[in-house]
Amino acid sequence: MTTPRTAEISRDTAETKIKVRLNLDGTGQSSLSTGIGFFDHMLDQIARHGLVDLDVQCEGDLHIDGHHTVEDVGIAIGQAVKLAVGDKRGITRYGHSYVPLDEALSRVVIDFSGRPGLITDVRFTSGMIGTFDTQLLHEFFQGFVNHAFVTLHIDNLKGVNAHHQAETIFKAFGRALRMALTPDPRAEGQIPSTKGTL
Repeated sequence: MTTPRTAEISRDTAETKIKVRLNLDGTGQSSLSTGIGFFDHMLDQIARHGLVDLDVQCEGDLHIDGHHTVEDVGIAIGQAVKLAVGDKRGITRYGHSYVPLDEALSRVVIDFSGRPGLITDVRFTSGMIGTFDTQLLHEFFQGFVNHAFVTLHIDNLKGVNAHHQAETIFKAFGRALRMALTPDPRAEGQIPSTKGTL
């Protein structure tokens, strides 16, 4: 894979104005400004643990709540990943990761299947982490899978502290993403599917 796997997306609606730039073969650098501090912290986990260079700038209707901002950032990142990954030739396709943080443990499994699907089993112990509504974790990943066209399973297996629960999920997602998108040297130039397309 010699072609740079990069993408830029602009998404402007009456609710949010978003610009996303990413490099799937980066070093984990990030520049993040969504107006929700904890959300920026979680996006940074994706970048650092996924070794994805990620720039997300968002102006959203936070005077209402964080819903549109978090969901639309998920959509825009999903669109950027889909564009950057291209026809998926030579990628590993599947990725998984278990990540602990103190008492919390999460598992994330991803398949660049070409079919959007999200299954989550997360029982947060708190409704809010700072100004981040924990219900929006699902909305972020729903937006992502719908536009990246991936199947994603997220399970928080253990956890008492909601911050730890969320952080293990985003870290595991980053690592699973990294695994799935890593070139497979034994399958160079091949699309990893018996169908011949993904």
